[in-house]
Amino acid sequence: MGDFEIRKDRQPQGPGRLTRERAEYLRLVKTGLSNTRASELVGVNRRTGSRWLYGRNATGRDRAAPSITMAPPATERSRYLTGDERIRIADLDREGMGVRTIAAELGRAPSTISRELRRNATVDQRGRRHYRPYAAQARAQARRPRPKPSKITLDPELRTRVQDLLDERWSPEQISRRLKRDFPDRPELHMCHETVYQALYVQARGGLRRDVAAALRSGRTRRKPRGQARQRRPRFAHPMVMISERPPEVIDRAVPGHWEGDLIIGSGGGSAIGTLVERSTRYTMLVHLPHGRGAEQVAGALAATVTTLPAHLARSVTWDQGSELSRHHEFTTATDIPVYFCDPASPWQRGSNENTNGLLRQYFPKGTDLSVHSREHLEAVAVQLNGRPRKTLGWDTPAERLAKLLEASN
Repeated sequence: MGDFEIRKDRQPQGPGRLTRERAEYLRLVKTGLSNTRASELVGVNRRTGSRWLYGRNATGRDRAAPSITMAPPATERSRYLTGDERIRIADLDREGMGVRTIAAELGRAPSTISRELRRNATVDQRGRRHYRPYAAQARAQARRPRPKPSKITLDPELRTRVQDLLDERWSPEQISRRLKRDFPDRPELHMCHETVYQALYVQARGGLRRDVAAALRSGRTRRKPRGQARQRRPRFAHPMVMISERPPEVIDRAVPGHWEGDLIIGSGGGSAIGTLVERSTRYTMLVHLPHGRGAEQVAGALAATVTTLPAHLARSVTWDQGSELSRHHEFTTATDIPVYFCDPASPWQRGSNENTNGLLRQYFPKGTDLSVHSREHLEAVAVQLNGRPRKTLGWDTPAERLAKLLEASN
């Protein structure tokens, strides 16, 4: 390190006070040392070294100049390769140097050089790749301007398919995954779910209908964390069988026929809809409660709903400690289906049902009267919900999984 000595004063020096340290750091990097090692030898934080190496204010939003500029910047080093660096890469590549050797020569990361040779090379008529620095510089400058048009905006077919599935109340991730699965040989229809969110949320890319509240089941116009689920701790006179006593086959979802249940409540607590979700298939059934949500009404409607199922698909029900199922013993006597109760304030113990209740709020918003919905409407909502592909099912739909179970039992 010559006559350079690490400074004894290790307090922050502020911008422009570490001239000798910076010069020594850049000299060490030029010899091929990494940012971390060079920073350690000079006695500065590696983040300081990174700023010296790549520049403090490089944001990646600079627009391209009207002509191809091959001269390096006059100020701090850019995060982007310069024209002169590309000329050096071409020279070393022609000499047969490897990626890591070129990276050490330029003081860049090997991944930067590898990506540059892969993305900006020229392919001749015989399919051979040649790295030509001026052509590479032109490609890089043409690629840099922002913002870029969205894939959904550019492709009318993709936009139509996405809009149709949003109208079916599919989430962006369900749309993305199912398009890749249904059209594996058509990459023009493949995109990540974030592309759909951007088309909905960012007005500059509004290739889809701008009514975000209608397109997304959350009804939100911007993202925010979910709130905690409501917590209830009622007491039952009749002894409850707790969730800890469920057989192992329920916990690992290996055997179908075990359900999770709850109510979604309407405005003022005067109306409700019962929900049942099968744990292995996520198949949903809605319980019509036209006469209120008292314990007698819930037990009777729940029993009438589960008796429509084959015996091997009606093995147990897991519920929270809501007072609406205080007559659980009557339900079990009538149906021969045991009821297991979650611990107080533990909604995650019925995670599938809690998730489904959140999805159902798109159809039955909070603060509305749920008694106006007929049995036929509830059945139609359940059909649409069971027709959505689920990530946890490998992008099968709950209806498809249930149909497989019924076929296997015949």
